Amino acid sequence: MGQAVNPYLPSWEYIPDGEPHLFGDRVYVYGSHDKFNAPIFCVNDYVCWSAPADDLSDWRYEGVIYRKKQDPRNKLGLRLLFAPDVCQGPDGRYYLYYAFDFMGIMGVAVCDTPAGQYQFLGHVKYPDGTIWGRKKGDQFPFDPGVLTDDDGRVWLYSGFYTPTPAIVTGGVKLRNDGGAVVELEPDMVTIKGKPKVIFPKEGPGSFPNHEFFEASSIRKNGDTYIFVYSSRHNHELCYATSKRPDGGFTFGGTLVSQGDLFLDGRTEEKEGLNYLGNTHGGLLKLKEQWYIFYHRQTNQHSYSRQACAEKLERTSEGGFRQAEVTSCGLNDGPLKGEGRYEARIACNLWFKDGVGRYDGPSPRKRLKNHPYFTQTGGDREERGDQYIANMRDGAVAGFKYFQIEERSKISLETGGSGKGVMQVSDTPNFARICAEMRVSPGISEDARLDMGPGVRALYFRFCGTGSVNFHAFTLSPL
Repeated sequence: MGQAVNPYLPSWEYIPDGEPHLFGDRVYVYGSHDKFNAPIFCVNDYVCWSAPADDLSDWRYEGVIYRKKQDPRNKLGLRLLFAPDVCQGPDGRYYLYYAFDFMGIMGVAVCDTPAGQYQFLGHVKYPDGTIWGRKKGDQFPFDPGVLTDDDGRVWLYSGFYTPTPAIVTGGVKLRNDGGAVVELEPDMVTIKGKPKVIFPKEGPGSFPNHEFFEASSIRKNGDTYIFVYSSRHNHELCYATSKRPDGGFTFGGTLVSQGDLFLDGRTEEKEGLNYLGNTHGGLLKLKEQWYIFYHRQTNQHSYSRQACAEKLERTSEGGFRQAEVTSCGLNDGPLKGEGRYEARIACNLWFKDGVGRYDGPSPRKRLKNHPYFTQTGGDREERGDQYIANMRDGAVAGFKYFQIEERSKISLETGGSGKGVMQVSDTPNFARICAEMRVSPGISEDARLDMGPGVRALYFRFCGTGSVNFHAFTLSPL
C-alpha cells in the first residue's frame, strides 16, 4: 500500500467538483473535467477514477465515461459539462445527472456498471414532457445532487446563486432562489410533484454568513440526511442535516475551506493560508471514517482545478468538525519523514502580502507577483511535472504533515532565476528556523533539519531576489 497525498490524482489530471461514491468494494469519483490552462471551466469530457475502498492511494483511471456530444441537444459539443452526480437507481443501474453550463436544463445518462460507458437517457422533465428549465418561473437547474433513498424514492437537488434576480435562458425567465429539491418517478427523468426551494439563498430559512451558493450534494447516514453545499463565500463547503429529504434542514457548520478560514479564529480572506476560489465536493463514509472531497485552483485562475480530500472528525453531538487542509488527506496518518515529495502537494501557499482570490476579474494581473501551481506544456494524459512557480521574496509553501525522525536532512530541487536562501520551519510564522539552504541557478544544497522527532508541518520560505520555481524536496536520515 502506497502513500496518499493531496491532490490525490496524478499531477496532470484536473478533476473539480468530485463526488465520491462507494459502489461494491471500490470508491468512484465523478467530477467535471477541466483542461490545463483553459479559458473557461470544464472543457473536457467526463472521466472517472476509482480506488479500492481499503487503499485510497491506488487510483485507477477508468477512461472517458460520457462525452458532451452524446446529448442530442449538444451534437456540436459547444456546451460544457458542468458538475455531475451519480446514483444507483432502484433497478440496480447507474444514473449520471449533469447540467450543461448555463443552458438551464439537466440531462441524465445510464449504464449497467458504475464506470461507464454511460448512454444518454433523457432530460429531467415534467409529466407533460416539458423540460425542467423551460417553464417560466422554473428554478434554474444547476449542479445536480442525487440520492436513491432506502425506500426506493429518488431525490434530485439543484440550485445556483447569482447577484441578479433572475436568469434568462432558452428564451425563458428562470428563478434562482437557492437550493431546490424534486422527487423523480421510477423512470429517473420525470418530476413527481413540483420543485421546492429548501435552501433559500437569502432571507428567512437561509443560513446566516453561510448562505447557499451552489454545489448541491446529498448523503444519508442512518435516518439523517446530510446536505453539502458551497456557501456564498465560495471557498468553503458547509453542511446541513434533517430527518427528511425535502426540508427541515439545520445548519451544521463548515466542513472544509480552501484557505482554512473559520479555523483558529481566521475569518477574513486576507488571513487565508491558501489562494481562494470556488469549490465543490461531497462526503464519503468508509466504515466509521468520514471524508470530505473538494477541489483547489491552479495556474493562477479557476479553470484548472484539482481534486483533494480530507478526513473528518465527528463531534460528541454527532456533527462534523471542520477539516484542516493538508498534504496527506486520504493517507492513513502523516506522511513518512523520508523520501522525495513533489512541491505540488503543498496545502498552504501565500505571498508575503497574503493570499488572493482566483475568481473575479484578471487574477493573473492582480496576483502577478504571487506563487502558484502550474506545469509545463499543455493538457495531457501522461506523466506530469507540476510545480510551484514564481516564489518571490517572502513567499511561503506549507506541507502538512510528516513523521519526522530525530536526525534528518533535507534537500531541494528548484529552478528559475532566483538567488537567495530557502528557510524551513515547522511553524507558519517561522518562529524558529530548522534548516536553511542556498538557492541559486545551478546550486543544490543539503541541510540538517533541526526540528526534533514527531508529527511536524514543513514550511518553506524563499528570501532573496528574482523568482524561484519549487519542484521537490527530499527528506533522508542523517
